[in-house]
Amino acid sequence: MSFRLSGRLPKRDDGLWSRRLLAATVAAVVTVLMAAALARVPRFEPDVCVFWLFVGLTVLLRRWRPRQDARLVWRERVAGVDGAEPGLVARRSLAGWVDLVVKLAWAAVVTLVATMLLPADPQWARLVRLALLVGLAAAGGLVVYSGVRFTGRLALTASGIRHGRRRYDWSNIDRVSPHREDGRLAGVRLRLRVRRSLEPAPVVGGRDVAVPEQRLAAAIEAYRERPQALAVGPVTAPEPAAGADPTELGRAPSST
Repeated sequence: MSFRLSGRLPKRDDGLWSRRLLAATVAAVVTVLMAAALARVPRFEPDVCVFWLFVGLTVLLRRWRPRQDARLVWRERVAGVDGAEPGLVARRSLAGWVDLVVKLAWAAVVTLVATMLLPADPQWARLVRLALLVGLAAAGGLVVYSGVRFTGRLALTASGIRHGRRRYDWSNIDRVSPHREDGRLAGVRLRLRVRRSLEPAPVVGGRDVAVPEQRLAAAIEAYRERPQALAVGPVTAPEPAAGADPTELGRAPSST
């Protein structure tokens, strides 16, 4: 497999239980507050014009891409999928946060419209409405839990590259190349040595990460053959060569 998800039981000694407890506490508070707020939303008639304005705003926000100029930052304890370890971290970009809010807004709109289409009097309709609102609040809590649980949107550690909840082993990465979407750079594609025949090559970074593709590719190339260097001590992510062609990401410098 090219990546692993965190579905299995965590290790007892992975050093992340305090982080999980904090994330669960914050997520529970957010879930309760969201459920209480949603329960007070009055019934309304869906407005078609407002709906299409919302659709248009969503499309515009998806095409908006603010400048990415952040750097990978060293952290002594990176909370990842399998444990806490040293590594380089890239924070979520402003566009990434906006996308997250838009997704939650869409979930809220769809859920509220569904509840308004239910009849008001039958007991079953009230139960269904309650279940939908609780489910929406729980989804918001899960998003908050994931945001607090992991350090940064993307991390490079000795055990692998973590992007969100996905992790890619260094030993399976052959090289990197630019990934384009609508004619623009949109992350770094990982060329894997072993993957499923129909599985697309994974992409890390991109619009939801504040670190630009050139810097991310340079760091991956620098530590791809020697990831153990990330666990030794504070390291500085390498910078791409001045004037480097962004289409040649796979040839980023390999020295620190």
